[in-house]
Amino acid sequence: MTYPNQLSLLRLILAPIFLILFLSDGAYHKEIAFAVFFVAVMTDWYDGVIARKYGMTSRLGIFLDPLADKVLTSCAFILFYFLSIIPLWMLLIIVIRDVFITLLRSYHEYQGQTLPTSYLAKTKTFIQMAYIIIVLTVLMLLHLYPDFEILLYARNFLYSDMNYVLLLIITIITLYTGLQYLFNMKKSRNEVT
Repeated sequence: MTYPNQLSLLRLILAPIFLILFLSDGAYHKEIAFAVFFVAVMTDWYDGVIARKYGMTSRLGIFLDPLADKVLTSCAFILFYFLSIIPLWMLLIIVIRDVFITLLRSYHEYQGQTLPTSYLAKTKTFIQMAYIIIVLTVLMLLHLYPDFEILLYARNFLYSDMNYVLLLIITIITLYTGLQYLFNMKKSRNEVT
């Protein structure tokens, strides 16, 4: 197992640990959860750098890396559901789409068939991760400074109609890019046959 694959595997392990810690009531559990999430995000960046720099790409890595990314983002959205920030139907669309399409793409790439990532899908991933990092930062700051007035406005935003609309946009883009992958895959299969 290559070093980048070990980092992807570590990210897979850290994702549920982050979720469990954040939902725990113990002293410093939320701070540790935030640190675990940060480490997991850094492993994503670092394993990509190493794999490209030293040519350490592998079939296992093609499968593990995107799966670990989606498990990490899915755990964050699951946390937001438990905190009543995102409704269940949006959570299900985002998680099912991301995990299903990632497994489907990984399987095809493992078979030697490349499904290129669209610009919109890359934008979707960026928007999801930016949203997750912002919300986690707000949650952590609220935990550390519960009486800071500006943070109370940020907390109110997390449960506002505006945030609901923002999550609705993220959900629609996520669903659309999933359908786009399925359509493009069917189209390329028809061209081959």
